[in-house]
Amino acid sequence: MEETPKPEHHYAHVNNLRLHYVCAGDGALVILLHGFPEFWYSWRHQIPVLAQRFRVVAPDMRGYNQSEKPVGVSNYRIEALMEDLASLIKELGEEKAVIVAHDWGGGVAWPFAAHYPEMVERLIILNCPPPAVLMRHLMSNRAQLRRSYYMFLFQLPLLPEMALRFRDYEMIERAFRGWAIDKSAFSDHDITMFKTAAAKPGALTGGINYYRAAFRAFLRSRARGDKGGPKVKCPTLVIWGEEDRALGKELTYDFHREVEGPLEIKYIPHCSHWVQQERPTEVNSYIMDFLADLP
Repeated sequence: MEETPKPEHHYAHVNNLRLHYVCAGDGALVILLHGFPEFWYSWRHQIPVLAQRFRVVAPDMRGYNQSEKPVGVSNYRIEALMEDLASLIKELGEEKAVIVAHDWGGGVAWPFAAHYPEMVERLIILNCPPPAVLMRHLMSNRAQLRRSYYMFLFQLPLLPEMALRFRDYEMIERAFRGWAIDKSAFSDHDITMFKTAAAKPGALTGGINYYRAAFRAFLRSRARGDKGGPKVKCPTLVIWGEEDRALGKELTYDFHREVEGPLEIKYIPHCSHWVQQERPTEVNSYIMDFLADLP
């Protein structure tokens, strides 16, 4: 049996900040982008499988865990987040990569694929809509507006961070186990890992600032009357846990409006927002099949 590549921890200086990442394997570059309130560890079930064929890199995105946490909402603009990804690919000595992204990682990956098409070999998104689709639904879909209440609460200063720290980060545990259909998907060790990452100085504010910066950008875009940006042209796979409390399945019905290239959607029933952690076998199979013809 082939030995599973052991993940290694490294740091990269990209876009004027220090990013921590975990890497394993050799081959075509595959970058895994986590969401909120997570860090590279969210991909623990994917890294060893992908590393059998690919060079896998799972960073802590800016503001999270062991990566640098710049102060100020403006430092979490989507432009800065996309430049982090572009700079990381270059720092790793590559011109392009397969991007696999979940939740807020997808919030970066969707526009990155549209604005940097030459740097994206293929795009794989897990439970995250293109920003334009989400914004349309927030304005027209009452069910989605109710699901997204926390995004508006996150606009408040300090209080969201205080609430997340309350009773030893109880809300972190409730977010993972409370939302999961299969509660056993998150061991006590897993919950401790997520709490420890969230407890690092500046980490909660860094993660929440993604929401604050995005909301301000949306208001500016509305004021300007922007009509939308470029579409995604690369082959795209979407994997969607159907029992997502934060993002309704109906959002996926509009994805074709933002993707001009080949689009494939795989639904996983009886699965929550934490799809790659709750149903890793199915997720890994879909990803590997989608990338099967890559050298």
